[in-house]
Amino acid sequence: MPHELLFRIALAALLGLVAAAGNVLGGYFVVRGEWTRKYLQYFLALGAGYMLSVAFVEVIPESVHLAGENALLFVLIGYFLIHLFEHTIAPHFHFGEETHTEEMHGHHARRTVLLGMAIHTFFDGVAIAAGFLVSTWLGMVIFVAVFLHKLPEGFTIASVVLASGQGKRNAVRAAGLLGAATLAGVFLTSLLQSQLRYALPLSGGVTVYVAATDLLPEVNREPNWRVAFLVFVGVASMLILKLLFNV
Repeated sequence: MPHELLFRIALAALLGLVAAAGNVLGGYFVVRGEWTRKYLQYFLALGAGYMLSVAFVEVIPESVHLAGENALLFVLIGYFLIHLFEHTIAPHFHFGEETHTEEMHGHHARRTVLLGMAIHTFFDGVAIAAGFLVSTWLGMVIFVAVFLHKLPEGFTIASVVLASGQGKRNAVRAAGLLGAATLAGVFLTSLLQSQLRYALPLSGGVTVYVAATDLLPEVNREPNWRVAFLVFVGVASMLILKLLFNV
């Protein structure tokens, strides 16, 4: 295996660990009460714009380059795979603070939301590793896209656990499980390098779904114009980076 590829795989593992830590940190902020809803909305807005630009400008075109037009079919599969899980396994899931305690009481409700979010975070890891298998540039921009919504993911699952009547320790533990799912996605994709032509477009479809279907509706609920403006800042930041690095 070429030294450059080994370096990129090691970097994917390291940044996968950083992304996983973002889940735990988001959960920690919730149990400590140190993160207001306003900051959550800022992260969601910035992440939505950035993720959409990464998906359409980088991930999907690179997927087509790798696998031809068939890649678009796997983008579609990735998109609707998450749609299926969210509407069957975790139908009450949404990003943000969970306040409907009557819906979240009981082990089943908490576990279904945790499982649904773990599928999200598994594909976060898939996206990071698949990006680095293609190039350092693609891996880095995907990592930033993933990290921007890692804190809100941890915030969300910790909030769900607390709303279900569980303690703070279980809330942080649930956020840690999301981080573990991210690492699983990184390691599995790194091992199955021959399946890159499928992994990259699948992660592209998941990225589009998370940004457009999960994050943007949460942003659109906010009347604050600053939150809406941050979506465009997210898009612009990706395009500026591409221009600066001449990629």
